[in-house]
Amino acid sequence: MLQGFSGLSLAGGLVRLDDALPPVARLGLATRGNTALDPGDVAHALERGVRYLNWCGRPDGLSTAVREMGALRSEVVLATQLKARTADEADREFEWILEHTASDRLEVGTLYYVESEDEWREITAHGGAWEALDRRRQSGQLGMLGLTTHQRALAARWAGETAPQGARRLDMLMVRYNAAHDGAEREVFPAAAAAGIPVVTFTALRWRDLLRGTPEDPAGFTPPSAADCYRFCMENPSVAVTLAAPNGRAELEEALQALEANWECSPEWMAAMRSHGQRVHRHAREFW
Repeated sequence: MLQGFSGLSLAGGLVRLDDALPPVARLGLATRGNTALDPGDVAHALERGVRYLNWCGRPDGLSTAVREMGALRSEVVLATQLKARTADEADREFEWILEHTASDRLEVGTLYYVESEDEWREITAHGGAWEALDRRRQSGQLGMLGLTTHQRALAARWAGETAPQGARRLDMLMVRYNAAHDGAEREVFPAAAAAGIPVVTFTALRWRDLLRGTPEDPAGFTPPSAADCYRFCMENPSVAVTLAAPNGRAELEEALQALEANWECSPEWMAAMRSHGQRVHRHAREFW
């Protein structure tokens, strides 16, 4: 069982985020708006077992694939970020998402990059986006309502918050986590566990900085592969799904290697990944 929420870790490395959602592999596929995946790439990922799709909200190969997948749609968890801050904006955005993905339901919607208390107050105030999305959740049109943020302390605070009428504000969190940025282990994962909600993580490669060497590397050191970086995240039982956002088929193939069954993350391997992450944090480009 993944520590911190009731979703079961199933055979074959699958996890169920919610009782009403289909099981998914712990590696998810995302688009960012500045990456290129065509529908064939998405179909290839599905053939390899990927079932969690995180759409950037702009028409692209992923949304086209979702529209065209037919009966397989019922086996996929579609997630997307919601930029709306008011209820009216949220209703319009939600209808647009359903239209452009030819869906009658969105499995996961996360309030996109909520980075301040002021934003959260606006979203959760009367007439805010949370009201509209909670109505969609209660009606069954939205499976899980989450939040995407870089602000770990705020995410931890909001994880267990309930509305005045008693409804839970959030069903999941989406935060940054990788070998160079492991603060979520201390600041977010325990709070999510206490609230009983899953965590989806992004930026596993630190914009591919983790795939490069640093001036402090020991002699003979070989930087990790993309699959290694995703496996580092998946090795943490508090991570339900970690997202890959590859740019094209070659990077997609690199990511999909993380799903191969014949790998084991030993304590020594994890320690080497953490040491590399610390070196990257010291030497790579600034990343807030």
